[in-house]
Amino acid sequence: MDFVWIALGIAIAGFFIGNGIKKINYPYSRNYIEYMDEEEEHELIKESEVHRYLGVTKKDAKLLLHGQPDLPLINLNGRVYFVKRKLRDWIINLGN
Repeated sequence: MDFVWIALGIAIAGFFIGNGIKKINYPYSRNYIEYMDEEEEHELIKESEVHRYLGVTKKDAKLLLHGQPDLPLINLNGRVYFVKRKLRDWIINLGN
C-alpha cells in the first residue's frame, strides 16, 4: 500500500514540475482560468437572460436595469444584448 502512495506522490510532483517547465519555455502562456476570462469578455447575454446571470427574478432585473443611462448594452435589430464582462463590471461598480 505504501508503494501506491509513493507512486501517486511522484505522479503529482511530475505534473507540477511539467507545468513549471512549460511556463519556462512559454512565460506568457495562459492557464485555463485566464482563457475563460477572455472568452467571457466577448460573450453576449440576451435581455431576457440577464436575470439568470445576475441570480435574481425577472422583475428584480427589470427594476435594476430600467432607466440606467450608463448601462452597457447593445441594440441589434431591435433586440437588447449585454456584454457579459461589462455587465459584471457595471454591477460591481453600481454601489460606488
